[in-house]
Amino acid sequence: MDLALWIAAGLLAVVALVGGVSKTFVPVEKLAAAPGGGWTEDRGAGFVRTLGILELLAAAGLILPAALGIAPVLMPVTAVCWVLLMIGAVITHGRRGESAFVALNVVYLVMAAFIAWAGFAA
Repeated sequence: MDLALWIAAGLLAVVALVGGVSKTFVPVEKLAAAPGGGWTEDRGAGFVRTLGILELLAAAGLILPAALGIAPVLMPVTAVCWVLLMIGAVITHGRRGESAFVALNVVYLVMAAFIAWAGFAA
């Protein structure tokens, strides 16, 4: 179980890191032109940057607390927050008719739910 938890947390942390870096540092106009990035046209640059920073924090929160043994409860708490973020992403992409991105976000949601469940159970 520990190995599965670390693999899921590592994969989700990479997803959060890549998403966070792109939303934080890539211009919103360029994000809007990318596949699945059309939602950024409906939001302000500040909102997109805030999401990016939250995703960077999530990447750290999924790995560092448990790896360092400092407040390891933050790992499943971060996963719960990621579940909430993915619910918003599913709704956003669903409204835009982007079913492939809805499915991808559901996968991330399930991974985060597993991390939360396994993390709180440990």
